[in-house]
Amino acid sequence: MSLRAAIATALRALMRNKERSLLTVLGIIIGVAAVIVTVAIGTGARTSIENQIANLGSNLIVVLPGSTVTQGVNVGLGGAATLSVDDGLAIARLTHVAAVSPMLSLRTQVISQFNNWQTQIAGVSPSWPYIRSWGLQAGSFFNDTDVATSAKFCVLGATVAQQLFPGQGNVIGESVTIRNVPFRIIGVLATRGHSALGMDQDDVVVIPYSSLMQRLSMSAAGVRPVSALAVSVDAAVNIPGTIGDVTQLLRFRHRLFPQQTNDFNVRNIADITNVAASAGFTLQILLASIATVSLIVGGIGIMNIMLVSVTERTREIGLRMAVGARNRSILLQFLVESVVLSTIGGTIGVLLGILGALMAARIGKFPFNVSLVTIAVSLAFSAAIGIGFGYYPARKAAHLDPIVALRTE
Repeated sequence: MSLRAAIATALRALMRNKERSLLTVLGIIIGVAAVIVTVAIGTGARTSIENQIANLGSNLIVVLPGSTVTQGVNVGLGGAATLSVDDGLAIARLTHVAAVSPMLSLRTQVISQFNNWQTQIAGVSPSWPYIRSWGLQAGSFFNDTDVATSAKFCVLGATVAQQLFPGQGNVIGESVTIRNVPFRIIGVLATRGHSALGMDQDDVVVIPYSSLMQRLSMSAAGVRPVSALAVSVDAAVNIPGTIGDVTQLLRFRHRLFPQQTNDFNVRNIADITNVAASAGFTLQILLASIATVSLIVGGIGIMNIMLVSVTERTREIGLRMAVGARNRSILLQFLVESVVLSTIGGTIGVLLGILGALMAARIGKFPFNVSLVTIAVSLAFSAAIGIGFGYYPARKAAHLDPIVALRTE
């Protein structure tokens, strides 16, 4: 029997029992669709997390103040005023440091002529857009002269611009008031969306750090300690060495003795990226494994139905053997039936899986990602399921005794 004749015979046999064939194929459909959807969700979620972390900056190191103990109370990491602008200037002179920005922040009300909005005020340096890889959708960023003169310039996040100037397309040149100090808008940041933790990254107003210190500070001296130092390294391979250089420099500047612990903390964003990527890959493998189990269950269903089919068609098998059909032809006929079932189920499962992955991406708001490799592997695996679980029933049919088979009612 040729392969074409075997396929035609298999299709005729499957059409005679449409409902049973449909129920058998259903297991493969669900399994293949589940594999594609879960792999797409895992890949999309991992890509989303990696993109969110990449938005933090390019080859970024963050230096945070240390902790301090006051009257027996440990204020925790970041509670001590141990970092200064001069520390940032000193770090900027290190060999592999591309840029440094002091970072200060406060949350307060911002008022425009149309509305008011409570938001985060970030005091940074002109190198901040480069460090954060964050461009502008309109206007420009402030420069070193603006920092030196504590200029009353600000750059709005997209959310703040929409809230303070609803329906107004161009806000460049407009003014807002922060703690009774008027600031002129010179730019609007590009939209970033929500972070991996669900925080709106566009809900921010960026001003020169010197302006925040001298014009918005509530302290008596008009000076605030630096909340953090954002350091961009020229290449990822130089991050470990730069961390060591920064640590050594700050210990020297802070006059720490060898036995003293650091009064600062250096964080490597690349470590967070690696952990997130590893967690995302583990999640993806877990979801794919669960879906694979459902695919195997579908294969077991094919085997059960094929065994029932062999039992029902025992007399037919005996008749074919009696007229000269070889064992190989009988084996091929039932094996082809199994493969046809699994292939049809796999094809339908792929289509439903792509649709399900698209819906999941829209609901979860992560990138839609279904690769051709995933589709090819799913189809190949479904065909392998048909061969693997269909071989035993096919072999059982091929080795029936024709005399016994013909006597079967």
